[in-house]
Amino acid sequence: MMNDFNETMTFRRGGDKKSVAATIKEVCRALEEKGYNPVDQLTGYLLSGDPTYITSFKEARTQLRRYERYELIEEMVKNYLNTMVN
Repeated sequence: MMNDFNETMTFRRGGDKKSVAATIKEVCRALEEKGYNPVDQLTGYLLSGDPTYITSFKEARTQLRRYERYELIEEMVKNYLNTMVN
Protein backbone atom coordinates (compact mmCIF):
# COMPACT_ATOMS: atom_id res chain seq x y z
CA MET A 1 0.00 0.00 0.00
CA MET A 2 1.44 3.33 -1.06
CA ASN A 3 1.08 6.48 1.09
CA ASP A 4 -0.18 9.64 -0.54
CA PHE A 5 1.83 12.34 1.22
CA ASN A 6 -0.63 14.99 0.05
CA GLU A 7 -3.35 13.58 2.29
CA THR A 8 -3.67 14.11 6.01
CA MET A 9 -3.00 10.97 8.00
CA THR A 10 -5.23 10.19 10.95
CA PHE A 11 -4.32 8.45 14.14
CA ARG A 12 -6.96 6.73 16.20
CA ARG A 13 -6.32 5.68 19.75
CA GLY A 14 -7.53 2.32 20.93
CA GLY A 15 -10.54 1.91 23.16
CA ASP A 16 -8.38 1.94 26.30
CA LYS A 17 -9.38 5.48 27.22
CA LYS A 18 -11.50 5.58 30.40
CA SER A 19 -14.40 7.92 30.62
CA VAL A 20 -13.52 11.48 31.55
CA ALA A 21 -15.76 11.31 34.62
CA ALA A 22 -14.11 8.12 35.89
CA THR A 23 -10.67 9.64 35.41
CA ILE A 24 -11.62 12.81 37.30
CA LYS A 25 -12.93 10.69 40.20
CA GLU A 26 -9.71 8.66 40.36
CA VAL A 27 -7.59 11.80 40.25
CA CYS A 28 -9.65 13.35 43.06
CA ARG A 29 -9.16 10.23 45.20
CA ALA A 30 -5.40 10.33 44.62
CA LEU A 31 -5.27 14.03 45.50
CA GLU A 32 -7.23 13.43 48.71
CA GLU A 33 -5.03 10.48 49.67
CA LYS A 34 -2.00 12.74 49.39
CA GLY A 35 -3.69 15.40 51.55
CA TYR A 36 -4.56 17.90 48.81
CA ASN A 37 -7.86 19.66 48.24
CA PRO A 38 -9.04 18.33 44.84
CA VAL A 39 -11.09 21.46 44.05
CA ASP A 40 -8.09 23.74 44.58
CA GLN A 41 -5.68 21.50 42.68
CA LEU A 42 -7.98 20.86 39.71
CA THR A 43 -8.85 24.55 39.50
CA GLY A 44 -5.16 25.46 39.46
CA TYR A 45 -4.47 22.93 36.72
CA LEU A 46 -7.46 23.92 34.58
CA LEU A 47 -6.69 27.64 34.79
CA SER A 48 -2.94 27.45 34.29
CA GLY A 49 -2.34 24.24 32.38
CA ASP A 50 0.49 23.47 34.79
CA PRO A 51 0.41 19.71 35.40
CA THR A 52 2.34 20.02 38.66
CA TYR A 53 -0.94 20.95 40.35
CA ILE A 54 -1.82 17.26 40.01
CA THR A 55 0.06 14.65 42.01
CA SER A 56 1.89 11.90 40.20
CA PHE A 57 0.72 9.51 42.95
CA LYS A 58 -1.18 6.56 41.43
CA GLU A 59 -0.41 8.04 37.99
CA ALA A 60 -3.07 10.72 38.51
CA ARG A 61 -1.17 13.32 36.47
CA THR A 62 -0.65 10.93 33.56
CA GLN A 63 -4.29 9.87 33.58
CA LEU A 64 -5.58 13.44 33.62
CA ARG A 65 -3.26 14.61 30.85
CA ARG A 66 -4.77 12.07 28.46
CA TYR A 67 -7.53 14.63 28.05
CA GLU A 68 -7.48 18.19 26.86
CA ARG A 69 -8.42 20.72 29.53
CA TYR A 70 -11.56 21.68 27.61
CA GLU A 71 -12.70 18.02 27.77
CA LEU A 72 -12.32 18.03 31.55
CA ILE A 73 -14.17 21.34 31.89
CA GLU A 74 -16.92 20.14 29.57
CA GLU A 75 -17.44 16.99 31.66
CA MET A 76 -17.52 18.97 34.89
CA VAL A 77 -20.03 21.48 33.51
CA LYS A 78 -22.26 18.67 32.17
CA ASN A 79 -22.15 16.95 35.55
CA TYR A 80 -22.92 20.19 37.37
CA LEU A 81 -25.83 21.05 35.10
CA ASN A 82 -27.24 17.52 35.41
CA THR A 83 -27.27 17.82 39.19
CA MET A 84 -28.83 21.29 39.06
CA VAL A 85 -31.59 20.40 36.58
CA ASN A 86 -32.47 16.96 37.96
